[in-house]
Amino acid sequence: MTALADLADVGRDSRRGGYSRHGFDRADAELRTWFTEQAVRRGLDVHTDRNGNLWAWWGRPGPNAVLTGSHLDSVPGGGAFDGPLGVVSALEAVSLLQHNGFRPSRPLAVVVFCEEEGGRFGVPCLGSRLMTGALSPDAARRLVDADGIILAEAARSAGIDPAGFGPDPALADVGCFVELHVEQGRLLGDHPVAVASSILAHGRWRFTVTGEGNHAGTTEVADRRDPMLPAAAAVLAARAAVVGRPASRATVGRLTPIPGGTNVIASSVDFWLDARGPDTAAVIDDITAAVRDAATAEGCSVAVREESYGNEVRFDPALRDQVATLLGDVPHVPTGAGHDAGILAGVVPTAMLFVRNPTGISHAPAEHAEPADCAAGTAALAAVLESWCR
Repeated sequence: MTALADLADVGRDSRRGGYSRHGFDRADAELRTWFTEQAVRRGLDVHTDRNGNLWAWWGRPGPNAVLTGSHLDSVPGGGAFDGPLGVVSALEAVSLLQHNGFRPSRPLAVVVFCEEEGGRFGVPCLGSRLMTGALSPDAARRLVDADGIILAEAARSAGIDPAGFGPDPALADVGCFVELHVEQGRLLGDHPVAVASSILAHGRWRFTVTGEGNHAGTTEVADRRDPMLPAAAAVLAARAAVVGRPASRATVGRLTPIPGGTNVIASSVDFWLDARGPDTAAVIDDITAAVRDAATAEGCSVAVREESYGNEVRFDPALRDQVATLLGDVPHVPTGAGHDAGILAGVVPTAMLFVRNPTGISHAPAEHAEPADCAAGTAALAAVLESWCR
């Protein structure tokens, strides 16, 4: 896809590999400019909403609108397809419909959601959560990145007034939403395209273990209060907690010792736990208990804070079945990954399409989709939009 290739050099991460593109950073600004130019070329009218999401309208906004789109940000060191494929496919679907002489009878918009991955400020689906009222504007404005920059400041530097954060009245005019996304796993088999059935419940928790900083070479083991030990216990407990719970996942993917010196016993350790599945509450309880036990044994204290949580999402069954029939009875697949579609599903009828990923890898540079499958996804999305906008 030519438009996807246009993004190949934006936000490349030479240290991690892949891409690091986060809300309101330099790469994000480049991507916003690129999207605006692409949308304008197709005759779409672009504006930024109160929460930093980009909207490109084909026709005048109005009641019973059809939305499609995804996001352009990434996790740190992420792949090229997660998010951008959905945005590019939406633009290409509009081009295909225009080429075929189609004119929508309903308002149609391509949306780019802000900070879907939460890679900078820690809360996933930030733009769609604010838009739907799932996240408090005050809580959002106080979010802080790893460099100590608060979200309100970052948004203001990008030309967005953080005082305007909050539920968007425009949602009242939305009739339905469909998001196309690269597959995250290996469930599609011989099918280039599938329809999503559900999203696992999932959340993020921040643990802070506090001990006593000291010298790595002069402090006897018996005299240590090392917070790294309870953090290590958490990594092992996360794996143990999901044994026997095949639908559950728990991962410690980020850990920050303070002060972070090689020859220093840390004074504190922050780590983040990602947990998903039907038994999330029990999994978190098991892991927290293991961390507290390890902390007590080491003379450390523990604080736990939930940063985000979303219940299981089941996509609108009527839309799901309609889309599957339209596309030739493609498979219905669940996903363990969160999406803006999952947030919108609580307020508007929503569907999702997946494009096959032969590697099964996501959130990493090896994420992939073949050009023929991307083209099939674009054609499928165009067919859905045409059906809904007749």
